[in-house]
Amino acid sequence: MSIHKAGSLGLSSIRINDELSVHRNLNIDSLVRDIISNGEGLIASSGAAMVDTGKYTGRSPKDKYIVDEESSSEDIWWGSVNQKISEDIFNELYNQVIRYYNSSNSKTYLFDGFAGADKEYTLRVRFLVKKAWQAHFVHNMFIRPENGQLENFSPDFTIINASDVKNLNYKKHGMNSETFIIFHLGKKIAIIGGTEYGGEMKKGIFSIMHYLLPLQGVLSMHCSANVDNGGENSALFFGLSGTGKTTLSTDSKRPLIGDDEHGWSDNGIFNFEGGCYAKAINLDPIIEPDIYSAIKPGALLENVVYDQDTKTVDFNDGSKTENTRVSYPINFIENSVFAQGKPSIADHPEKIIFLTCDAYGILPPVAKLNPEQAMYHFISGYTAKVAGTERGITEPTATFSPCFGGPFLTLHPLRYAELLRKKMNQFDVPAYLVNTGWVGASAQSGAKRISLPLTRKIIHKILDGSIESSRFKEDIYFGFKIPEELDDIDPEILNPLNAWSDVDAYNNSAKGLVMKFKDNYKKYDLGDDKIRNGGPL
Repeated sequence: MSIHKAGSLGLSSIRINDELSVHRNLNIDSLVRDIISNGEGLIASSGAAMVDTGKYTGRSPKDKYIVDEESSSEDIWWGSVNQKISEDIFNELYNQVIRYYNSSNSKTYLFDGFAGADKEYTLRVRFLVKKAWQAHFVHNMFIRPENGQLENFSPDFTIINASDVKNLNYKKHGMNSETFIIFHLGKKIAIIGGTEYGGEMKKGIFSIMHYLLPLQGVLSMHCSANVDNGGENSALFFGLSGTGKTTLSTDSKRPLIGDDEHGWSDNGIFNFEGGCYAKAINLDPIIEPDIYSAIKPGALLENVVYDQDTKTVDFNDGSKTENTRVSYPINFIENSVFAQGKPSIADHPEKIIFLTCDAYGILPPVAKLNPEQAMYHFISGYTAKVAGTERGITEPTATFSPCFGGPFLTLHPLRYAELLRKKMNQFDVPAYLVNTGWVGASAQSGAKRISLPLTRKIIHKILDGSIESSRFKEDIYFGFKIPEELDDIDPEILNPLNAWSDVDAYNNSAKGLVMKFKDNYKKYDLGDDKIRNGGPL
């Protein structure tokens, strides 16, 4: 059995009662049995476990805080993403969390594992949770220990999840709600209360990697990555939700390294995780067969709607939330590096692809960026939400997220952008901007979005290098290089100026988008002319 006394696991150092029974690194079958017996969830017809995360079906960014303490304060990018909180308030809530653990009669689960497939930069992570499904989630999402790796295990960072604990004094503390996600970088501990959403644990460790790695000269990235069948020609895919990052990097012709979080060191690139956390809304077995096939025993579904009798999931039903999710070990993707029995690492990338879904129809299907333009678009992290995708959105709406991962950045965005420029120059890596949205008209006009097969063709032309044989023309508004021809793709759609039937409408819309970019960049402009010159003309 994997039942231990807390004292034998070193939990007394965080003030957990030495005699508390702790279920450490239970296998999935045991966790699923506990999910059922604890009344936490059910089993879908596919064999995957299903749970509801209650009130919170997504992250709670307004409830995320970092303790203002001496060891880290000078490095943190303080503001709305990283809100300051005092050591005194942290201690008060920490004491509340520990009292809850030491007095609760329910089972205590612990997962010890790793973040970061490159052993030189691996973080030993520990999760203390009170729900079996939360233990299932982190077992799926992080790198699972192999034989002998738990002997003398000492965590580099610990997350204590007390989702049932609420901060009833939040107003007195000057906080936003009863929910709290607080990081103490000096003590290497985070506490979670008031929210059950599993993604807080995943993104919590990502935020820690975003803090630790750049200080060591390693670029931490919110991106997916794949490689060719020979294990070479790796590529990075950056993009916000809805741009196709997961879909386009999950390619039958290229094994997946990871779908969400990576580092880029002097050794090459490496996945942070041991699993995938995919959106399940409108999941289609034809369009995304790999993800669909991964929903089987060992996978964990969150907040999906299902038939009460058959337990068959209706992936098109977003009545609970549009953010339905599934987590699964990365080897559930058969065409992944990890499923081949190899660590999720690769040599330095040979291509960088920034994905955007431009609902205004202004950006070309593909453009080549110089290093300064790459930095500018990296800092911008642009996409445009489409009318109807979110409540209240009736026309295309520009969205910017620095480094394509703003909510998880611990340092100033320029720290990551500088590292990107350095590594692009050091390893001679080209960058491309790929628009998976509209061209020739806005989404509002009723025009069709660029087809997935066409985008895949463009991606493959980038990856095999054949795009470089094209003649390029400078975009009149953004200054990047647009191919004038590319294989058998209609050249008219490659250049938005030619694709629009109404030139005046194009010019007006393009000028509007340029101003949105410039207004957004003002927040991050620290006087670097080269980066500024990488933006719109």
